[in-house]
Amino acid sequence: METPAALSELERVQTQILQRISDLELRVGGEADISGGTTTRLSSLLLENGVKDFKFKRVTFDYYDWSFETRRDVLGAASIHHLCKSIVLVNTQAPSSITDCSNRNMSKYYVVVVQYTARFSAEAVKNFLYSLNNGKVPKKRFNLRLAPEESSQMLTGYEHNGVTCIGMKTDIPVILDEAIVKLNPDFFWLGGGEIDLKLGIRTSEFINYLNPFIVSCSSS
Repeated sequence: METPAALSELERVQTQILQRISDLELRVGGEADISGGTTTRLSSLLLENGVKDFKFKRVTFDYYDWSFETRRDVLGAASIHHLCKSIVLVNTQAPSSITDCSNRNMSKYYVVVVQYTARFSAEAVKNFLYSLNNGKVPKKRFNLRLAPEESSQMLTGYEHNGVTCIGMKTDIPVILDEAIVKLNPDFFWLGGGEIDLKLGIRTSEFINYLNPFIVSCSSS
């Protein structure tokens, strides 16, 4: 039977191997992206909008099978709490006149950025949007649910597990969980537009660029 020390050493070695593979794939991906791939397009968008502190990282196909601790180590994230995701929500009870994202305060869809380690609260978003509209829209008209995968891809242009709120096909309003704003250091990771591509970004620059609603919408 392996001792805790042996298991810890095994995990350390596995992490080192994954890191080397990831670094290799990043170099290969970077070369492929020179001709106008995802990293090139998103990097240009970020730089054009004043975002200077960001980085992309390629990961292997089995990234989502890894523990949060391994993902943290491979990405070089400050903690597992700095690992975040973008999810597309649809308001299934929106008034019939609301069919798109043209009204930021009363949109059919929203993209919410939350930590992997947190428990997302759709109810908190519902209450926020109700307040945002000063009670002019009945609370029953807010029912936020995960958008179908095909809708998410059509709106964002990104596949499942590759969704990011940078460079979406549709200008969907963004909601950033307040817990992410409170992270120290203020640099978090999220999807990078492809399943095996991750984006690290300075929180303040993310906010300045996307002007998201900042909402306390999760619990630890």
